[in-house]
Amino acid sequence: MEYEVVIGLEVHAQLLTESKIFCNCTTKFGEKPNRNTCPVCLGMPGVLPVLNKKTVDYTLKTALATSCQIAPFNVFARKNYFYPDLPKGYQISQYELPVARDGYVEIELGEGEHRRVKRIGLVRIHLEEDAGKLLHDEEGENYSYVDFNRTGVPLMEIVSRPDIESPEEASEYLRTLRSILLYLGVCDGNMEEGSFRCDANISLRPKGQKELGTKVELKNMNSFKFVQKALEYEVKRQKDVLEKGGVIVQDTRLWDADAGITSSMRGKEEAHDYRYFPDPDLVPLRIDRAWIDEIRRGLPELPKEKLERFMREYKLPEYDARLLTTSPQVANYFEECVREYGDREKGKVVSNWVMGEVLRVLKGDDLGIRNLTVTPGHLARMLKLIDAGVISGKIAKQVFEEMYQSGKTPEEIVKKKGLTQVADEGELSGVIEKIMTANPDLVQNYRSGKEKLFGFFVGEVMKETKGKANPKLVNELLKKKLSDNI
Repeated sequence: MEYEVVIGLEVHAQLLTESKIFCNCTTKFGEKPNRNTCPVCLGMPGVLPVLNKKTVDYTLKTALATSCQIAPFNVFARKNYFYPDLPKGYQISQYELPVARDGYVEIELGEGEHRRVKRIGLVRIHLEEDAGKLLHDEEGENYSYVDFNRTGVPLMEIVSRPDIESPEEASEYLRTLRSILLYLGVCDGNMEEGSFRCDANISLRPKGQKELGTKVELKNMNSFKFVQKALEYEVKRQKDVLEKGGVIVQDTRLWDADAGITSSMRGKEEAHDYRYFPDPDLVPLRIDRAWIDEIRRGLPELPKEKLERFMREYKLPEYDARLLTTSPQVANYFEECVREYGDREKGKVVSNWVMGEVLRVLKGDDLGIRNLTVTPGHLARMLKLIDAGVISGKIAKQVFEEMYQSGKTPEEIVKKKGLTQVADEGELSGVIEKIMTANPDLVQNYRSGKEKLFGFFVGEVMKETKGKANPKLVNELLKKKLSDNI
């Protein structure tokens, strides 16, 4: 039997505020355990939460960027459950009346002429506070520690409709959504630190059936790769169970990246299990048209708009533009480099170096470009040295690596290491004649029609000059001298 995969994703994005959602404690990551706490986020008796306005601003930004309907009246609720990392015994969240509903995110699938756009619907976007963190089995001890630093950190939960039909689509949706949040400046998108987290609901149903199958929730996936692998495993597991006549149990499962499997954690909770009710300590939130208009005026250029502009203004192929606009940091680096270079028509030249050398040293950490020792100005100055014939493209790669290691300017490196390109015709002629004298048989073979040997001679000249010879001049001189006496 053929089965259809049905996936819905719940993304928790930590908002980039300096303080928590209902108190003044800092949201700084990596502090000593329980340092960033106060009576409010610890739920001490008699304290009252006060809503951080910036968390609503950021949620409105996201709602507008994803074409959501914004509710003029929404309410915070208490989500009741008991776990050691939840000091109040409930989490302040939203349930019946969230900030926004009914939006969408468009993802692009396929390649070339088969590329298509698919719209993934959003059920809702709402605000809530994060829970603490449990640290288990420290140094082999038989008990756990609780760190409440994360308690009260503002989260924006973005819930998709079950419109995703494969693990690949799920991965692309997450990349696209993360990119939007990065451009909006509302979340840093760091999955390793937990500021961009995803839970997945997945079910299978016989092809053509309208009724959804029993869904399973997947947790503990901290990278796009793991989300895709966990979903792929779960598709296979559920299919095996169904084909053997079994029944899918509705539960919450954890992804074990080392073993490459999911394992049951607990039975899946339903909404009524949490006994939601309006939080009596927080007044309803009213969002008027003026507030929405103010946020709308401040929206930045989003990834899709920037991609189209890069293709139009810099004459970049779609592949280049798509890769460069994945994150605002990389896109900004590229544009600043083009400005420093001073030639918009050579956007493709800059693009090649950013996609090649810059992204290579970043190793997938697009946020790390902010601290990259090779500044856009340094890269642009290096490209000008290539244009001026001071260094070759091959030598430029050595210069780039040295800039990356030391942070020095390209001019300093070229001067100190003596990397200036050899462009003296007399000097190169002497090198070529020496190589031809040492290889008379190969010279004769070339002149007899074996023109593929030309690459050998170019290589020998480059070897003799330690890669410093001007490639264009080498080619011109070689062709002239090898053609003499034919």
